[in-house]
Parts: sequence; C-alpha cells; structure tokens
Amino acid sequence: MNKILIANRGEIALRIMRSAKEMGIKTVAVFSEADRNALHVRYADEAVCIGPAPSNQSYLVGSKIIDACKLTGAEAIHPGYGFLSENPAFAQEVKDAGLILIGPTPEAMEIMGNKLSAKAAALKYNIPMVPGTEEAIKNVDEAKVRAVEVGFPILIKAAAGGGGKGMRIVEKVEDFEEQMQLAVSEATSAFGDGSVFIERYVTSPRHIEIQVLGDTHGNIVHLFERECSVQRRHQKVVEEAPSSVLTPEIREKMGKCAVDVARSVSYVGAGTVEFILDENLDFFFLEMNTRLQVEHPVTEMITGLDLVKEQIKIARGEALSFKQEDLKISGHAMELRVYAEDPLNNFLPDIGTLQTYQTPKGYGVRVDDGFEQGMEIPIYYDPMIAKLITYGKNRTEAIERMIRAIEEYDITGIQTTLNFGKFVMQHPAFVSGKFDTHFVSKYFNQESLKSEDVQEAMIAAIAAVLLLKEQKATIQATDVIAKKSNWVQNRREY
Repeated sequence: MNKILIANRGEIALRIMRSAKEMGIKTVAVFSEADRNALHVRYADEAVCIGPAPSNQSYLVGSKIIDACKLTGAEAIHPGYGFLSENPAFAQEVKDAGLILIGPTPEAMEIMGNKLSAKAAALKYNIPMVPGTEEAIKNVDEAKVRAVEVGFPILIKAAAGGGGKGMRIVEKVEDFEEQMQLAVSEATSAFGDGSVFIERYVTSPRHIEIQVLGDTHGNIVHLFERECSVQRRHQKVVEEAPSSVLTPEIREKMGKCAVDVARSVSYVGAGTVEFILDENLDFFFLEMNTRLQVEHPVTEMITGLDLVKEQIKIARGEALSFKQEDLKISGHAMELRVYAEDPLNNFLPDIGTLQTYQTPKGYGVRVDDGFEQGMEIPIYYDPMIAKLITYGKNRTEAIERMIRAIEEYDITGIQTTLNFGKFVMQHPAFVSGKFDTHFVSKYFNQESLKSEDVQEAMIAAIAAVLLLKEQKATIQATDVIAKKSNWVQNRREY
C-alpha cells in the first residue's frame, strides 16, 4: 500500500495523513470548492477537486472519490468519520472497483447500520439488551400493549438512524400513538426509512462505548472504554477515557461483550460498540459504529496505540501485533470538541472568520484541528473547529490540564464551546464523576456562563485602564527627560 486517498476533510483528514506519512505512505486529498485552501489540501502529496461546496455534490458522491483514486493511482481509501464512512453501498463500490477500503466489510456495515439487525446479531451472543421490541413496529395497538408491559416511560427509536433523529420519549400510554407518528415521520424524512422500535427508557443513563479492533485473521480485541455522557442534542461534546465509574469487573464484562458483538459480524478494522449504563451499573447494548470515532484520541492516549496506523496495517492484511492481555490502561485522557457554536444560544452554529486563532501548548496537550488564523468556518459542514485533548497521570490532572488548555486557547471572531468546556470541567457533578447524559439539561446554567464572561470582561477592562495609566506615566516621564536633555533636543533639530 503506497498511496491512500482520504475521503474526508478538516481535522480528521489531516490526522489520517500524518499517520500515513510516518508509515511512508503517500496521501491524496479530495476537496470541494469551499475547501480549496484548506489545510488538508495543502498537506497532502496530491489533491483532487471533486465538486461544489454542498457535500451531496462532493464528499458524498462515491463515484467522484473512486474516479479520484483512478486518476492518482491511490490503492486504498480511508473514509474517516461521517460522510461515506458507514455507507455499505459505497464500501461495495470500492470493493467492486478493485480498491481497498480501510474499514469493515459492506456486510458488517449493513448489519450494524440498522439498530434492529444489530440487536439481532448481538443476541446470538446473549448480549444484554434494554427491554423492548426486537422487530420494527408494524401494529400500533400491539406495540402499545408491549409498551405497557415494558413500563413507561418508553423510548421510540428509528431503526436506521442516530443523532437523536426519529427518537421520542413517551411518558404515558395516552401519548403513544401521536409520538409514534412523529417518530416515524422524522425517521422517514431523515433516513428514508420509517422503521421504529421501542425500548424501556433508562432515566439516568450513562453513555459508555468500547473501542474494538479486528483483523482479517479472526483476532479481535477491545481497547477499553470511553465515557461520552456530556452531550447536547444527543451528540457528544466531552469524552474521557477511562470512565470514572466502571469497576475492573464491569470493564472486563463490557469488553467481552463488545468483542462478541464484533465477532457476530466477523468485524474487521476499528469499530466502537456503544452501551447504556444505568444507575445500578447494569449495561445494555445500544449500537455499533463501524468506523473511527471522533473521540478516538482519548483511547490512543491511555493505550499508546495509533488507531489509524492499526487500521492501515489491518487493511494491508497484517495480523494484530498484540493480544488482549498485552493491553492496559495508563493514565487518564479528556477530550473537548471545540465547535463554532454559541452555548448561550442553544448551541446553534456561529459561522464566521477566525480573526484570532492560537492553540494551547505544553506537556499533555494535543490539538487535532484543520484551521488556522484568518480562515472561515464553512457553512456547509459540521461546525467542529478542533478536538482539544489532555492527558494526565489521573483524572484530576487531566481535568486541571484541560482547564489550563482551554484558558490558553485563543479564538476570536466566532463563538465557541470553549467556555462551556470549562464550565463542565469545573462543575462539581463532573468533577465527582456523578453525572449522566442529562448533564446539560440538569446543570448547564447560561446565566453562570454569562456572569463569567462579564467577570472576565471586567478584569480585561481593569487591566486595560491600568495599562493606559502606565503608558501615560511613561510618556510624561519621557517628556520630562526630553526637556532636560540637550541630546534629545539636538536630535529633534535634525
């Protein structure tokens, strides 16, 4: 494998390219017209424009990406995350074109891409499931009876999707039919598939996921867990590894279950098995993501492994160079997704120009980004600017280092989630480890964030006044010296 095309953009494209470069592999960037001057385009050995700014005319057009491979002689495609990374039809196109997809098989993607078929595969290994229906709801009355048996509140979920779309919480039986119709409508609109199912609603869930790696020789291992419970709009903002609540016994059980889920579809490559953990520390299978996750750096930090390099080695047909017993957790890692969003305006995107952009430095700080000062955040794509990752010998040190890094991160011109990240890191619930996926709705106080901004502004204003006074004093002193100095007076004559 001498040349890889990265079918993505931004920070993940750069992150993949850097690992490939260390392995002596040439890289090809693809880019839309909006990304012509992007950093990943400049970094790659070659770059091919694949269309206009909208992703459905560029990054989501598989045929254009395959044509770019043929044009440049790239032998393999790394899809990153998002876009076509979990698209089984694209995976099949790549295979049919005689190219290598650095990822799982189309069959594994197909099964795990639908929550119902994923549950069916996992049940072969008796993986714990949240009580509910194991098939798509076809009869509303029968589903209502099952919902009563499971017990309210229940959750109606889209079989084909994610990100909170096609999901409805139902508190009482009288609301069931209306909420079901809304869920089906939203699922159809978002995914082209209106299939939904029901589960018991876990009232205080934690979102725990296990990283797995599988090779073409039948070896599958897990790389421990990530805690991803701090979310807004059912999407993650803060992640850490390991979780603050798992015991060694629970970790071992969850790890074995994750490996079994991967084994149920003969999984190859890097993937993530996601679980819900309830208040009693009982865990239930949620879904499997058949790609590299946004939050993979925290796993890299605690294991010392480069997951992209492992993906490439697996795609080349190499066997894993380590066994489960060789892996251990070392230290603690935190990740904050730095979005161009305004936390004071319901986390809505805040698109604009990075007037100032200075990243934090120092021991234990990693920034995966795809921007530099003066660049614009395009309106067409996900508004993530960077991933800020910190590492410490323990959780406390990782949190302290994250606070320091957030304070050093200087971004102006747009609103970001940096201040929100600091709020999380300093909140007693997060520091204690006693939180769940409702952290934002329970604890996030916009007024607190506003008052903190006001306080910082006052401090800056006071500092500016003091600096101005100091400058005036210096000027006055200089004038006095100038009046008394023949040298200054003589210099002024010329």
